[in-house]
Amino acid sequence: MRSAAFSLSQFYQALAAMVRQTLLGGGPPRKLDHLRWLIAPDLLSFGYALRTTISALIALGIALWWELGSPQWAALTVWMVAQGTRGKSIAKARWHMFGMVVGTICAVVLVACMPQAPLLYILCLAGGIGIFCFIGTLLPGPAAMTNYRIHGMRASGFTYAIIALDGVLAPDHIFEIAMARATYITLGIVVETTISSLFQYQLGTRARNRLATNFVQAMGGATRALVNMLRGDHNAITRSPDVLTTILTLSDQVEFAEIEMGKHEHEGDHARAALAAITVLMSRGMELSALLAVPDSQGVHYKQTAEQVSLFLQRLPGRLGEDHPIKPVLDELTLLDATCRELAATSLQEEMVAATHPPVDLPQERRLSREGQLLHKLDELLDELRLSLEQFEMSRHPQPHDHFRYGMRTYRDWRVAFTNSLRASVTIFCSGLIWMTTAWPDGLTFMMFVSIVCALFSTLEQPALATQAFLHGTVCVIGMCGLLDLWVMAQPTTYEMLAMCLAIPMLVGGLAFAYVPLVLAAVAYNLFLPILVGPLNQGRMDEVMYFNTALPLLLAMMFAMWMYRVFLPFDPDGLRWDMRLDILRWLRRLAAWRYPPLPSEVVGRGVDNFVRLSSMTGGKRSYVLESYLSGVLSSMTIGLNVLRLRSILARGVLPPGPQRATQAMMNRMQRFTGRYGGQYGRTSRATHLAVLYLVQREQVETNLSVRVEMLRALASLRVIETELAQNRAFFDASSPYLDPAFPEKTVPASA
Repeated sequence: MRSAAFSLSQFYQALAAMVRQTLLGGGPPRKLDHLRWLIAPDLLSFGYALRTTISALIALGIALWWELGSPQWAALTVWMVAQGTRGKSIAKARWHMFGMVVGTICAVVLVACMPQAPLLYILCLAGGIGIFCFIGTLLPGPAAMTNYRIHGMRASGFTYAIIALDGVLAPDHIFEIAMARATYITLGIVVETTISSLFQYQLGTRARNRLATNFVQAMGGATRALVNMLRGDHNAITRSPDVLTTILTLSDQVEFAEIEMGKHEHEGDHARAALAAITVLMSRGMELSALLAVPDSQGVHYKQTAEQVSLFLQRLPGRLGEDHPIKPVLDELTLLDATCRELAATSLQEEMVAATHPPVDLPQERRLSREGQLLHKLDELLDELRLSLEQFEMSRHPQPHDHFRYGMRTYRDWRVAFTNSLRASVTIFCSGLIWMTTAWPDGLTFMMFVSIVCALFSTLEQPALATQAFLHGTVCVIGMCGLLDLWVMAQPTTYEMLAMCLAIPMLVGGLAFAYVPLVLAAVAYNLFLPILVGPLNQGRMDEVMYFNTALPLLLAMMFAMWMYRVFLPFDPDGLRWDMRLDILRWLRRLAAWRYPPLPSEVVGRGVDNFVRLSSMTGGKRSYVLESYLSGVLSSMTIGLNVLRLRSILARGVLPPGPQRATQAMMNRMQRFTGRYGGQYGRTSRATHLAVLYLVQREQVETNLSVRVEMLRALASLRVIETELAQNRAFFDASSPYLDPAFPEKTVPASA
């Protein structure tokens, strides 16, 4: 034992000297900010790494104590389930347990049905994981590693693969194999959730504070964009893609806070509604920005009100803390709203006087009309801001007997789901063919690792990039386990020494997982470290077993990455083109459907498309992508105004002439293809003609209620006309990828 401890201390001394020599060398000191996650981690990251390391070692120790055949799977499950917060860990554990049950049942059925048909067996295995990927892609939530509904299907494919491939060599013992794997996974989940619960303090209070902080963060980004827009930057919202991305990300995190709060009074529902209202607030800002582009629209009344609203929005995020009551904020907002409505009514009154008292000053009347429309849109923006603040207050101070519900909404693409499913199935089937045709003794291990990678990453939007990062982590863990298996692990003879040997490598993996740029590489490192170490009660991982495990693992990662790049690779141009066609089809349906969708669904689809486009870029964005981002937001604005026009037409208040002109524009929108003829497209021309006609009729209308309705229709028509004109390159479907419209150069991501 003394020699083992001496060898262990020598190992760590040699490792430290090697690290110092590599990092510092013989020259001047180097900047080590990129290694701060390792040498100077923050308290939360170190706490997560330490907690998960302890949980993994305890799960491994229990599995060895019970003399289970493959105890490494218990430690592996701990690293699969463990997350930075209690809510995430519980949510992931629940869905992982669900996926384990589904995968176990499917694996037992597969082995029982066709143990003597190898080709059909591999085909069904690949098809089963493909079906899990198909279902997972369609489940609610973002297509990311933090979506634990999708993780449930990933866990199903993962369990399905390891049980089915273990049982193929011993089909008579498939039930025992399945129960053993289920025991390992259950043990890892139970240990992780139990240990993590011991490290939590005032969980509900911290969860509520996190909800409030998330809202203030989202509101801060939105108010900055709106202030810039009100002060003359008409493209401020389209140049702030991070705002909508942040809102969607924070909205998806609400469910974890709900888990941490336990029995609650719908605080999470109110928090989701508040964040959704911020999204609608941004769309209101885009509508106002479109009207600001109309010449001679900004009068004295609007400029004064806009400046007051800008000052209010600037100070708003700092007034939303726990120490600041919300009532003074709402009172000031009510005063602003009343002022805006009063000025809008004054503009309408002045316009009526100018229209009914000759001689009629037509330019002055047009200016008053346009200013009134701006004030009405600004009033709608303030109403949406009020709704968001009220929902925020309800989430922070829940009321008894509250029955408010606001569920998670996600919009999926069936074609993407089918592509993900086919990609995973073909990759796994090809790996099975390699095993069958080469008769490689370790081909089964190779196929198992390929199946694990496909189950984990096929539901991601860019699996090739994910597997590339996964490959980097695999190379690191192979090197680390080479040191452990061939040098260190030969000495320990007790579990305590084994835990000491594994503690530092596991702790490093936990710190890497807490560092965002290394997340995917750390996942590979943490998952495969227990497998390559392979601790056993009656033996150890010798050099032959190590190389026979490491080589299939490395080749499986390389094969999966190559297949993701060759078979149905990620094509950003194709995805953008398909998205643009879907948007045009969606606009036609909005104008034609007998029962139109809710405005929240229009906004949700627009934000979802926007975030998907934003995720395709790295540090740079081309003018083509910038045009697409602006076009997606423009289509969302057009869709909302199409719904408003349908509501106005359904009320039947408009006179026959304006009713027919507006209906003619809607009839053209029902056949909107985006293909332009001559200088303007038919839909754009119909919208322009409807605007001209309503302007003429509104100038001579003497009925106040009819005139207000005509102004509402005119405002929506002007927004649609402006958006179609400003984003013509996006809506012109005769230009496939907008390449002829813009030069191929890049702009900074912060632009």
